[in-house]
Amino acid sequence: MSTESAKDWKLLEVRPIAVGGTRVICVANQKGGVAKTTTAVNLAAALALRGHETLIIDVDPQSNATTGVGIDHRTVEASSYDLMVGSAGLDDCVMPTAIDHLACVPASLDLAGAEIELVGSLAREHKLAEALAGATGKYRFVFLDCPPSLGLITINALVAARDLIVPVQCEYYALEGLGQLLNTAERVRRSLNSDLRISGVLLTMYDARTKLSSQVSDEVRAHFGELVFKTVVPRSVRLSEAPSFGEPVVTLDPTSRGSISYKLLAAEVETRYGHEAVIEERPSAPLASAAPATPGPGGRGYGTQTAQPDDLHLDWPRTEPWTEIAVDEPVTTRRDS
Repeated sequence: MSTESAKDWKLLEVRPIAVGGTRVICVANQKGGVAKTTTAVNLAAALALRGHETLIIDVDPQSNATTGVGIDHRTVEASSYDLMVGSAGLDDCVMPTAIDHLACVPASLDLAGAEIELVGSLAREHKLAEALAGATGKYRFVFLDCPPSLGLITINALVAARDLIVPVQCEYYALEGLGQLLNTAERVRRSLNSDLRISGVLLTMYDARTKLSSQVSDEVRAHFGELVFKTVVPRSVRLSEAPSFGEPVVTLDPTSRGSISYKLLAAEVETRYGHEAVIEERPSAPLASAAPATPGPGGRGYGTQTAQPDDLHLDWPRTEPWTEIAVDEPVTTRRDS
């Protein structure tokens, strides 16, 4: 994608955003494994923790966003499939989560057949938009988690949303497919949803140890300018582990690098949309007062030495729990003659 070919795209316009009302945000990228679901779940959870009524609509047949907030997709009675085919309303599909101010419309395996069922329908690209029209007023943010494709379900999400967040993995293949996604989104804007704009490009899986990550970051920022979020999501084991616990990383491990990055992103999204936190994050408990340090011989304490803990085991040589033999004592073995 060259700058010349995209210079007339209104999709990339930086427009003034009206304060108030519900923001329907589509999180999309046709490439898999770029942290779409991770971003939708954790950004929504971080905004909910700041007091905003937030809804996640999972329109991915894999149902990863559903399980990511602790809902078993095999037991849901009404899902985003029913929402799209018109057999249930939004309120019938919404399920609460363990996080205050955060709700979810789960996905199910039935959604995999939705594209086939909708092929012959009139205005098939507007099914999701029609289902959400007038029904999202009690939410400040609605996130649409899309599948890794540019099929009919993703088109429905782009038509239903006003804003598009594009997660971009800091690797070459993700950058290569970005042009195809934006080309599709611009076609949707021209023919189906004139209000669609990119509200932000998010750099994910940033690895500071590699030059490639910084090169991709520089290239994306040079091309998209202020559309790129200042926050960068690093590679983090905790981000990968969180779905197995059925909760976002922002609640599973609030002090991890991934959690901190999504909290910063939530604050940046608030600023971009002209909102303020309803609930300020609680300050961490003050640390217990430590004994005053005394001058020491140096080392990692940079010339200071902390007070000795009360429960320090003073026996030496140290013994292992399974034997009475001291660790530093030689172990002799008897050799039969």
